[in-house]
Formats: sequence, C-alpha cells, structure tokens
Amino acid sequence: MSERRRRVDRPRRAALDVLTAVRTEDAYANLVLPQVLRKHRLEGRDAALATELASGAIRMHGLYDPVIDACLTKPRLQPEVRDVLRLGVHQLLSMRVPDHAAISTSVDLVRASVGRGPAGLVNAVLRTISRRSLAEWVGEVAPDPALDRTGHLAVAHSHPRWVVEDLADALSDDDELAALLAADNEAPRVTLVARPGLSTVEELESAGGTRTGLSPYGVVLTGGDPAAVPAVAEGRAGVQDEGSQLVALTLAKAPLDGRDERWLDLCAGPGGKAALLGALAAQRGAHLVAHERQPHRAALVAAAVRAVPSGTVHVLAGDGARPAWVPGSFDRVLVDAPCSGLGALRRRPESRWRRSPDDLGVLVALQQVLLDVALESVRPGGVVVYATCSPVLAETTEVVAAVVGRRDDTEELDRFQLWPHREGTDAMFAATLRRR
Repeated sequence: MSERRRRVDRPRRAALDVLTAVRTEDAYANLVLPQVLRKHRLEGRDAALATELASGAIRMHGLYDPVIDACLTKPRLQPEVRDVLRLGVHQLLSMRVPDHAAISTSVDLVRASVGRGPAGLVNAVLRTISRRSLAEWVGEVAPDPALDRTGHLAVAHSHPRWVVEDLADALSDDDELAALLAADNEAPRVTLVARPGLSTVEELESAGGTRTGLSPYGVVLTGGDPAAVPAVAEGRAGVQDEGSQLVALTLAKAPLDGRDERWLDLCAGPGGKAALLGALAAQRGAHLVAHERQPHRAALVAAAVRAVPSGTVHVLAGDGARPAWVPGSFDRVLVDAPCSGLGALRRRPESRWRRSPDDLGVLVALQQVLLDVALESVRPGGVVVYATCSPVLAETTEVVAAVVGRRDDTEELDRFQLWPHREGTDAMFAATLRRR
C-alpha cells in the first residue's frame, strides 16, 4: 500500500465504499454498511462517523449536487469524483468537521481512489463551498419559495419533487410538510423490542436503553451496538421501529368473535413483526403462519423467530397472491404489503432516489390483490390489519377504500397513520378490518 493511500482515514474510505456500492451495484446502504465496517475494522466512533458520512451524502445529494454544480465551470464530473465531493460537502455543511479537515481529507481520498488529476478540482470546489453556510447555499440553489414552494422544499430538503407532492397530499396541515421533510433527513433512533415471554423492557434498559412512549415493549438504545445486547444476539429481542411494533400489536389486540387460534402474517419478511406476533401468540396458545414469497427472505424470518417456543411459528415460502391454504383458515391476518417505503426514508437513504411515480401503479395493484387474499383467508368474525410503511394516500386509504368498496362482507374498524415528525416513528399506516 502506498504512502498516499495510507493517509486516507478508514471511516472516509469506508463511506466512499458504501457510496460506490450504492451507485454501481444498486446496493442498499443499510445492508452493505455492516459489511464495509467489518472490512475496514471500524467500531465505536469511527463506525458512527462512516455511517453518518455515507448516509448523509446519499440522503442529501439532491441538495449537494446543485451546490457542487454551482461551483463548476464544466458541469460533467466523473461519478467517483462526485461521490468524494458529496462526502466533503456533507462534512462542510451538515457536520461539525473543521473546514480544513473536511477539505484535506477529501483531497487525500480522491487521490487514493481516483488519482492525482482531480485533486486540485476537489480542493477548489470545497474551498468555495466552505465560504457559505448551508442556509446561504439553499438560498442560492433552491427555487424561490414565493414562486415555487414545492420546488424549494424539494431542493432544500433533498427529496424528489413528486415525493414532496405526494407527502403534501397525505398531510392535513400544509405547515407540517417542512417538518416532515426535515425529519426524513434525521438519523433514526435505534429502537429495540422486548419480545414478550422471552425478554423484558427491564432487561433492555439494563443494557443501556430507555423506554419508548407508545409501545409497551419498546426501548431506545442510547448507545453501542444492538447486536452486542445479549437478548438481541439470542433472538429474545430485536431491532424494530416503534411504528412497526404498533402494527403487530394492533393485530394482536383487535377484537374478534369466536376462536383465536390461527394467525397469519401474509408478507412476513424480514421477520420483525412475525417475531413479535409469534411471541404474543405463544402466550395465548395460538399458532402463527409466517408467509413470505422470496425464499431468502423466508430464511430471514426463520432466523428472526428462532427464540419463539418451538411449534408456535411455521415459516412458509410461496406466492401470497396464490395462497396454499383453505379460505377462511385464520382468525387474525396481517398484510404488511410491499410498498414504496416512503415512510422509512430516514432508514433507507437511497430509496427516495430509486422510486418513481410509475412504481405506485404496480404497487397499488399488488396491494389490492394481497388485501383481498387476506380477507379471503380470514374466517367470518376474524380481523385483518392492512399496513404499509408509506403515508401516500394511493397506498393507504385509497387501497382500503377500493377493496372494502367492492366487498359486502367487510367493515373497517379503525385506522392510524404515524409520522416521524410527530411520533418519532416511521410513517406507518394501518387499517383494521373485520370480515362479517
């Protein structure tokens, strides 16, 4: 290894590796990041720095790219150089990294990863950017809010314009939109769930957590690696957003008539809700079928439920649109349908750039099919919870209205919509339905 390459600190090299994988391999940052951290042997503060650099640069490039372009005489850049500049801009405008450190480390990084040629350009662009604050750059590159409020918010908060429009439609108060977009750009809390009968919130609190306010099983981990918590390592607890916990609890608590023995999680991967439902089912003497279409995701479900008492959960791989069970087999059914994921933008920094309005049509059609399957799978008197990690109306209330509207055997009992800027959770939607 050359002396030049050794000067590049490992957190910034790791962050660049994540950006490269996301750009060239369509990788998901949250999945590739642990591999990269292990590769560079990063822990503690170094791992946190690499995570913030990578996530922030990916999440915010809708703002950072116009800032970078405003400082170029020739707008075309090698993708590798732009990645380095995005990391540098994030340090200058959104972190407490001294300007000289952000600039010099970026120059070292581009020399090591691309070559000496672009080093001068990177140095000059970042020095220019460092002369203004984030607010000043927003005023420079974003549309005038008086003339184009949506365009201004889209650039200022680094969201595609169509996403801003759809989120605005889903909110009852236009003044909340900026708060929601800002919340989408904040690093999410690491929230754990104490699976009942297997762990307790007291056990997780002793590992350095504090109780959440909405789920009786939720604990926010205030520091450290969640995988190092014994209950998590053993599968008795898990990492699960509080909104996701509330969806599972909604199904378990919904009132029904008659027996309460057979539960179904129709779209169970990767297994967080199935593990919580399995633990609750075990306490009631019920059984859960955790169904997942993709075999590799079914394997994740099996790993997630490994600590649930044997015989409680049966993991099944198959096509949810063509169920392998007799209609009316279940008492409770959860359909956490595939969706745009626009309610979890805090956790998936690249997802906002990978979706398009055209995706919604395909997703909505599938969501309606799966909700119909769920309603056919539940017995009369049983309950179905339809959930998405999206607040977009086309995927939430409109799906429920379309399906319930063409059936005379279904009634809606309740619904909720959570928001990151209100409850601090992912923007989970859930509607509880009863088969008459």
